[in-house]
Amino acid sequence: MVRSEDRFEYAFFDLETTKPTQPGQECIILEFGAILVCPSTLVELDAYSTLVLPADLSSVPMRSNGINRDTVASSPTFQEIADEVYDILHGRTWAGHNILRFDCPLIREAFARIGRPAPVQKGTIDSWALLTQRFGRRAGNMKMATLANYFRLEPQTHRSLDDVRMNLKVLKYCATVLFLESNILTEENDPITSLSTQNAEEISNLVGSSTARLDPLHMDPLSNEVQEEFYQPEANVGFLEPDQVFIPSIFASFVPSYRGSQRIKLLQNIPLQLCCRHMKLRFGINAKFVDHAGRPKLSIVAYASPNLCEVLDACDGIAQKLSVESGSNSEWKPVVFRKGGFYNYPTVRLKIQTAVCGGNAIYATEIYQKEPSGSEQRLDFTKFDASKLSTLFKEGSFMDAFFSLDPYDYQQSAGIGLVAKKLIIHSN
Repeated sequence: MVRSEDRFEYAFFDLETTKPTQPGQECIILEFGAILVCPSTLVELDAYSTLVLPADLSSVPMRSNGINRDTVASSPTFQEIADEVYDILHGRTWAGHNILRFDCPLIREAFARIGRPAPVQKGTIDSWALLTQRFGRRAGNMKMATLANYFRLEPQTHRSLDDVRMNLKVLKYCATVLFLESNILTEENDPITSLSTQNAEEISNLVGSSTARLDPLHMDPLSNEVQEEFYQPEANVGFLEPDQVFIPSIFASFVPSYRGSQRIKLLQNIPLQLCCRHMKLRFGINAKFVDHAGRPKLSIVAYASPNLCEVLDACDGIAQKLSVESGSNSEWKPVVFRKGGFYNYPTVRLKIQTAVCGGNAIYATEIYQKEPSGSEQRLDFTKFDASKLSTLFKEGSFMDAFFSLDPYDYQQSAGIGLVAKKLIIHSN
């Protein structure tokens, strides 16, 4: 393949594997395919694909797509193609469909199996997570075959090189549709285009206001709608470990709110959401303040690891700079709190979301308890009970936190709020 010294290309890749027939059975790589794509033009620069000979040839099933024992028997082993795979992936932005949950872990496992360090990406574009949030309402289960059928493309072949090319084509189609939708002008007297009253109402419902003006490349209101409908907590879609965040790709953008004002949104391909495991609690539940409806505003304080601090400090600087440039004179409160003296370890505050459902206040943050055996049980609360939560979130205990970064600016106070989407409390 063509190689560039600065490794600027996107590396779209896909694996074809065996399918486990019983719990705990490993997937075995049978084919690797990749294309290098120019980020500026989305033009394919080069391609590579190969079948892979597994250690156990008898594990290869008969498949209708041409991958079978006969076709892989004369193929190289993964160890023989490892140099090529490493050179394609290492230091580049990885792209693919559902790669965060499937292809990325399998690549790392394959390198570990042959005793070699795995390639490291500088960023990740998972089109399944991205399109589920921004396009999923109209395209069913968001599998590649479903997306291909939606756009009347050729059927999916389930061969690596064909699938990555289809992946890129689907992304282009989706981006074009969203781009055009975001640029529909809704004023009746607009000289370029005018909409019927019915169409204007549809677009108004989509963006929140018929007069709201979106950044032509930003579809945040649509993203929020789709995310609310298709967010699957058990899959933890879109959440990145701090080490997976490529800091140079983070940027801040103004987004119209539904009341016509503007707010700041932090992004990295998709709205930035983080997953931090084994966070240690510094303070338990704080229910000191109440919202306009009289519900307690709950939060917890946890210690922040160095890699999390690095990401949050970078986001803090980016958002604060945009806030200052916009003319805001609110006092900026850093997202990572550092206190001098003995307790100098940095901490962060996580907000537990609340909502109203049928006139009752409920916890919008999903809360789970993890037993020593590893099983997780979702906790259901019949009422809004901060005291019950206090018995769960104890100082010194550990939890896994899935949260979004939500910049705010109100009442002369600005900063970044960490909004907990899901919390998993570890039982002792």
